[in-house]
Amino acid sequence: MKNKQRFRHGVALLPLVAGIAAGSAQGAAVLEEVIVTATLRAESLQDVPVSVNAVSGEKLMEAGIDKIEDLQAYVPNLTMSETGIGTNIYVRGIGSGINQGFEQSVGMYFDGVSYGRAQLSRAPFLDLARVEVLRGPQNILFGKNSVAGALSLHSQRPGMEFEGLVSGLYEPTHGESTVDLVLSGPLTDRLGARLALRKRDMDGYIENLTLDRDEPERDEGTARLILDWAATDDLQAMFKFEVGQFDVTGRQIEIINDNPSTSTTPFFAGRTYAQILDNTTVTGLPIIDPFTVDADSSVLNNTLDYKRSSNGDFSNNETQNFTMNLDYAWGEHTLTFITGIMSYEYEELCDCDFTGAEVFKVEFAEEYDQFSQEFRITSPVGEFMEYIGGVYYHKSELDFYDSILVTSDVLPDLINLGDLAAGGTLGRPTDGPGDAGDEIRELGTPRSFVTDTELWSAFLQLTFNLSDTLRLNVGGRYTTEEKEGSRSLDFVNNRTGERKPEGEIDSVVAINFSAERHNLEGDRKETNFAPSINLQWDMNDWAMTYATWSKGFKSGGFDARSNASPAANAPDPGNPADSTILIGSFEYDEEKSQSIELGAKTTLLDGAAELNIALFYTEFDDLQISIFDGTLGFNVGNAGAAETMGLELDGRMALTEKLMMTGALAFLDFEFTDFENGQCNHVQVRNGADPDGDGLCDFTGETNQYVADYSGNIGLVYTTQVADSLEFRGGLDIVFTGDYNPTQNLDPTQERDAYAQVNGRLALADFEDGWELALVGKNLTDEEVVNYANDTPLSNSVFGAVSHYGFIGRPRSIAVQASYRWY
Repeated sequence: MKNKQRFRHGVALLPLVAGIAAGSAQGAAVLEEVIVTATLRAESLQDVPVSVNAVSGEKLMEAGIDKIEDLQAYVPNLTMSETGIGTNIYVRGIGSGINQGFEQSVGMYFDGVSYGRAQLSRAPFLDLARVEVLRGPQNILFGKNSVAGALSLHSQRPGMEFEGLVSGLYEPTHGESTVDLVLSGPLTDRLGARLALRKRDMDGYIENLTLDRDEPERDEGTARLILDWAATDDLQAMFKFEVGQFDVTGRQIEIINDNPSTSTTPFFAGRTYAQILDNTTVTGLPIIDPFTVDADSSVLNNTLDYKRSSNGDFSNNETQNFTMNLDYAWGEHTLTFITGIMSYEYEELCDCDFTGAEVFKVEFAEEYDQFSQEFRITSPVGEFMEYIGGVYYHKSELDFYDSILVTSDVLPDLINLGDLAAGGTLGRPTDGPGDAGDEIRELGTPRSFVTDTELWSAFLQLTFNLSDTLRLNVGGRYTTEEKEGSRSLDFVNNRTGERKPEGEIDSVVAINFSAERHNLEGDRKETNFAPSINLQWDMNDWAMTYATWSKGFKSGGFDARSNASPAANAPDPGNPADSTILIGSFEYDEEKSQSIELGAKTTLLDGAAELNIALFYTEFDDLQISIFDGTLGFNVGNAGAAETMGLELDGRMALTEKLMMTGALAFLDFEFTDFENGQCNHVQVRNGADPDGDGLCDFTGETNQYVADYSGNIGLVYTTQVADSLEFRGGLDIVFTGDYNPTQNLDPTQERDAYAQVNGRLALADFEDGWELALVGKNLTDEEVVNYANDTPLSNSVFGAVSHYGFIGRPRSIAVQASYRWY
């Protein structure tokens, strides 16, 4: 199977969608070869000893895949979802969770530059050659924290001939429109350029009943210029300049269930959270005067129906990056220099009570700057020993700000009511019961988090060609990383900006928000060595098998989102001996993994079919987790241990010269083998699993968020010529998954059933004149998909009502797509 020499010069990256070559002399259909760079060399996908899915740029455009969240449908064991205050990316059940202090366990690399921040995964795709998804630890060649896997994105490069593309998509139901423009070609004999522009808008698919508008409304724009310069016969240089903005108004969030309160407070008891906010009269329950809270009646919509109740939120994002890639042919070796300069900033306002009542909001702002430099040397192929080695430098700075904002009297009045019924124990104020809520009127909780990172690493991978059929790959990466971090939180009047004096407010905020004033700072330095051993054996001309053992790590750091310092307490000003114990966090340790993978890459039926198999087992120690504190904060810590194992299959088959089938299937089993400090869900509390009342429960033996026993997809593509230059192309994709739980605390009431979505495309194209017209359908089965769910903030912790909110996937959509290419 192995024929490395043919990839030494001028690799053509073939589309992964068409996939059927002209055929043999006898007319039998065969598959086109797929070329990837998962090992930093251009190789056939069938020769790469790792579980990898590759999706071509053509497939991305045809299927309307605009970002990672859409890509997950075509890559089993990959999950990405937005949350109320962050983004999750998981591979094989492992991800970083929600915290701006985290770098991702699933590394993302764009043209060789690390994009480790979660917010960047929300950015739209544009003019890509392909996306490669590598599953399992990738700490050698993709060397920054890729302990669970890596996403490698590759831009389209300028060609040797002039070409252009204008493409447009319009979907009327949700008001979506996308326009792409690509111009590419040589400027001189040695300089080529490629300009890609995208403008995308969407009205949204969730109706905001409070504001009478559709959400989330999207406004996206991206521009990229790539210059490819053959400076000399030995030096090739690529310069990439890219800017983008993606602004979102509203969220795809709604309350999906709401249960009556079990609070001992008379007005709260027996009413749902929505009824409490709406001041709804319920037969048999007392009416308490002078309570006057009366939210918009839209808060009473508390089931999944693509309708939400919200006072409005937004996210405005800007990105900039510059990449320089130099390849120098030094004899038969290749020297590569990759320089990356990247930054982004965003501002967000979250209506984080997720209701149309003015309970509270949270504002966010973040700025990030990164510089990286990689140098590597690549040996020629065909020798007994081949190698890839190099050094990597990374420096970054993150500034994050957020603040809870109490902007109305709703929450203070509700807390006053509860405090009155509780005899003053909600705030333990010295002035007596019924006035605890007055302390938090116009409350702001400005929090500032800053972390600086500097990293050096060196890596080397050796390949020993022991025979024509047997290869041994050994490698390792040594990393030293230094981090400095600081976090401060205070209480202010959000209207005047004045600091609220210490006293009763500290007790009230501690009891109701689990927050305390603090000012923390620290620094840490760690070194790690990540080794890997891989053995490849070409069993025959049609099958390659491999076995890999590797160790990986993800560096520690500092918690950006905790509302309290470790082992904090808030004293009662009226009784200093009494205090409220808060569970906070600041610093967390590195995460380590050890993995074994057995796999096979096979080419069957004389080249008409491929079937690839990977069997894996990974142990994680000190797994980094982010735990919702039950109110408004997230605490980062290290779970004891976890293990994940499973089987992954993917393949293609040319059924005829006109019809190709693709498929992927994954089975996954995840178990926390030591996790005593997970966030309790309400069922555990009701069953007495939290006798200490600290909100922490033992999750040892449990699975993880998003884990489904199985997931996969099946695709069919049919292509036929209907006239001299007219071609019909039809595609059908079935995407399916087993039962899964979208909540962090594995709330059993939020378990989601298995489902299957159908996506389709019908296209007519003239390959001589260059035009194409298509219909693109997504989620044609109109499945209701909850991508993320959690407890509605304050509903249970303050009012005793069990309520959940969810991020809802897009329902059925059918779009018209048109494009024109010229050469």
